[in-house]
Amino acid sequence: MGSVVEKSALIICGDYMEDFEVMVPFQVLQAIGVRVDCVSPTKLPGQKCFTAIHVSLGFEHYSELPGHSFTLNSNFNEVEVGCYDALVIPGGRFTELFSVDDRVLSIVKAFAEAGKPIVTTCHSQLILAAAGLLKGKKCTAFASMKPVIELAGGIWWEQPGITSPFDITACLKDGNILSSIGWPAHAEILKTLFESMGARIHTTKANSVLFLCGDYVEDYEFNVPFRALQALGCKVDAVTPSKKKGETCVTAIHDDEGAQAFSEKRGHNLVITANWSDVSVYDYDCLVVPGGRSPELLVMNDKAVTLVKEFAEKNRVIAGVGQGQWLLAAAGVLKGKRCACGDGMKVMVKMGGGELEESKGCVSDGKLVTAVGWPALPSFISHLSKLLGLSLSFE
Repeated sequence: MGSVVEKSALIICGDYMEDFEVMVPFQVLQAIGVRVDCVSPTKLPGQKCFTAIHVSLGFEHYSELPGHSFTLNSNFNEVEVGCYDALVIPGGRFTELFSVDDRVLSIVKAFAEAGKPIVTTCHSQLILAAAGLLKGKKCTAFASMKPVIELAGGIWWEQPGITSPFDITACLKDGNILSSIGWPAHAEILKTLFESMGARIHTTKANSVLFLCGDYVEDYEFNVPFRALQALGCKVDAVTPSKKKGETCVTAIHDDEGAQAFSEKRGHNLVITANWSDVSVYDYDCLVVPGGRSPELLVMNDKAVTLVKEFAEKNRVIAGVGQGQWLLAAAGVLKGKRCACGDGMKVMVKMGGGELEESKGCVSDGKLVTAVGWPALPSFISHLSKLLGLSLSFE
């Protein structure tokens, strides 16, 4: 969905970086045609970093849970700052170690000297402080970083009115420094990063997108496209039949840890943004059904199946990722359609009348988009954006 102008971004990674804060920019930037290189100073391409889930579980401090394993795709020792248009530094505890790594600080300083955008979230502002880049700069971060920013000569700014993590929406830009409290603000972070890289979003109309989910929806398969579509200017809601607006669903992390099937761990919480009783197919242009185990729950709910059928009857765009195709098959929307699916959904897709496209990670057929799972999300977002009349170009 991006223009022919080539853009590239660098992400500096480390063990126990925040899961969303690396994967969301990694996949969304790829979806708009940006090449993204992920490096770590002590690891080689193909090696993995552990990630962490930062989520509020009702204690005084946020909890840290194990996240996905993240595979590096480039070599830290071969980084040439001149080859990149932006730098992203996720939050997480690894930033404490890297704040005293002269090799990391040298790269960060070079991006700053070149005036290229640097994205920091949560705790990664510590690296900006260590590099001497905050003097006179307005900056925000997780609240514990306030004394660090002020001691570094920065000007602390805090988004007003925050009573829960889901109220966090702001990304502060001061020159080439982009800062935010953390992952809940990804829509604004991405939008600001797009603009800082010279991007323009083009759309034929205003779009509204509805995500149908439930407990144990796959973490990435909900959050990555949800934030991407918000950043591209869509109104995006999340709904489930059994919960009200403002309540939360727990997500699931499905990761390849060498077993015959993906492992499952608890992921982030997501907030429901609309009441089921208020949802009308006429208010939305598109329905997205992420995977995980929530489709197995939703397929037993007549209201959920009926809603999918209504979107199909009104010729709306319908999209399913991974196990989300279970619900689409039950609603009869796969019949005669080409579908991309993983091994776990092949039988369901066939029984639902779908035609398997086994060599592709994502497939569009008419107004239906299907993807095998979260590794195919860049292609999924690109396909879905095209159907919604969204495009992006770089100046």
